[in-house]
Amino acid sequence: MSIRVTGKATRGMVALAVAAGLALGVAGCSSGGGDDGKKPDRKTSATASRGSNPSTQEGQSDDPLAEVKGSDGLLLQITSAQRDSGGFVTVNAMLKNDGAKSIVIPSALSGNETEIIRNGRSLGGATLVDPQGKKRYYVLRDTDGRPLTTTGFSTLKAGENLAVFMQFPAPPANVSEVEFQLPTFSAATVKISG
Repeated sequence: MSIRVTGKATRGMVALAVAAGLALGVAGCSSGGGDDGKKPDRKTSATASRGSNPSTQEGQSDDPLAEVKGSDGLLLQITSAQRDSGGFVTVNAMLKNDGAKSIVIPSALSGNETEIIRNGRSLGGATLVDPQGKKRYYVLRDTDGRPLTTTGFSTLKAGENLAVFMQFPAPPANVSEVEFQLPTFSAATVKISG
């Protein structure tokens, strides 16, 4: 077998493993559950308005871990930062438009890396910073350069919410707090669970 064929097969297996991991992650995040007898809030999210019933994520509480403000009334409430056994940290959050008018999501949230920008609007500019280890962790990418984060959004109407996620390489096991940074938003300290 030639080196070229072996390289293509290896890239294919890596892509398959990443896709399988993402599929398992999505399936785990969208597992059904009861409504716990709670009535829905009058402010519905973009996901809920389309008929989906998102459940509370494991490790999440009703109170956000952190809340950071962006430009034009954008607000990001970080609901969980979960370390998994595969060496990743998945940050789940709710992106909200607290303004009085529709907002075009700033392209700066995608970051400035050409490979990520080429794949459309995303939260690819997000980073986690380990202040003790003096390391910065960037959003992971698949083998085609697509960021492992929520993509494909462009505007939020006034009062609208959008559930989002970002996946990062995990810092060392002894690191339990990191600083979350997203372009145009204030920074916040986030506790990692798991």
